[in-house]
Amino acid sequence: MDYLRIQGPTKLSGTVTISGAKNAALPLITLTLLAHNKVTLTNTPEVADIKTLLKLLENLGATSTLKNHVLELDTSTVNHTMANYDIVKTMRASILVLGPLLARFGHCEVSLPGGCAIGQRPIDLHLKALEQMGAEITIHAGYVNAVAPKGLQGAHIIFDKITVTGTANIVMAAALAHGKTILVNCAKEPEVVQLCEILRDSGIDITGIGTSELTIIGTGGKTIDMVDFEIIPDRIEAGTYLCAGAITNSTITLAKVRPDHLDAVTAKLEQMGCTIEIDGSNMTIHPAAELKHVELITQEYPAFPTDMQAQFLALATLAKGTSIIEERLFENRFMHVSELQRLGADIRLNGHTATVIGESPLFGADVMATDLRASSALVLAAMAAEGTTNVHRIYHLDRGYENLEQKLLALGAKIERLKE
Repeated sequence: MDYLRIQGPTKLSGTVTISGAKNAALPLITLTLLAHNKVTLTNTPEVADIKTLLKLLENLGATSTLKNHVLELDTSTVNHTMANYDIVKTMRASILVLGPLLARFGHCEVSLPGGCAIGQRPIDLHLKALEQMGAEITIHAGYVNAVAPKGLQGAHIIFDKITVTGTANIVMAAALAHGKTILVNCAKEPEVVQLCEILRDSGIDITGIGTSELTIIGTGGKTIDMVDFEIIPDRIEAGTYLCAGAITNSTITLAKVRPDHLDAVTAKLEQMGCTIEIDGSNMTIHPAAELKHVELITQEYPAFPTDMQAQFLALATLAKGTSIIEERLFENRFMHVSELQRLGADIRLNGHTATVIGESPLFGADVMATDLRASSALVLAAMAAEGTTNVHRIYHLDRGYENLEQKLLALGAKIERLKE
């Protein structure tokens, strides 16, 4: 098993190129299940989760090649509809095959998902919506068995709460359904928006893109001629590197980003005293003269993203004053706190709120990654800590960050990947 050894404190400089968004690529890859043609996806991140999903599609009968961030994917040959446990257990996003498989074939069997242990992320909203569209669903031996004998039917669906994967799943299902589907209380994340835009550009009648209410006219079961497309930049990777500049008191530039997707993140960095310059698709962060404390609450887009909570918590350990960070989306997303405390951070937890007493000196130690974003928070803290930090169980990191240590090395970090 690999781990990262990081020497701190360190100063960074230079430019880092941001990869395509993992959280956009995953639903977009499953979207190709609705297509009868080969589709080319550019700017595809070559991370573990993407390779896992491609393996799942290949097990279903698809063919794919991924080289130099160009993914060529042909799902017209798919002839199986069972997504088995061996693959699905490692990645929750595998549930995204449920909607398109059911819409295309009228039946499927998908294992209940796994992924990061950051809290309950039930799929009941997906299943309830599909039942409203005429699906018959049973859960047996750890599998969701879904059948739509007459094909999926358009329906008026109100999500009980905002769900990103639920919105994506039902949008894909609705694209091949019979008649009109109206979805209310939809997620508005950029990753959902791109999914809808690709469907629109591929001939699906879809309105309300970027709002909480979507209207989709389905094809009545006919697969679509899908356009080729480029995956949007990863706003969470970009936010992580902005925090890397802030926590190491460094000026760095991010290339190939969408600044408009980062408004909530950059607003908080500016409140903490950092300066952000935007030049087209480039962003440069200049560090704060004195890092100020921050108060933030994680909520659905366009508010502050839960996937940036851990990185800001690490940053807040160096800030002057007391920061309050409230996690409203996942009940178990503070597992990184105990690991940051091993580095010397002064953090008190009370339910879903973390109170961070700033200006605590950090010292290198052995720490363990507990989920994807927690891993990056530990790397950030390690670059600011005095001495050597070993970050173990970085397979979490590899699920969502492409070439993290190479990118940080190029910026001047003292970081190396070693074997346990």
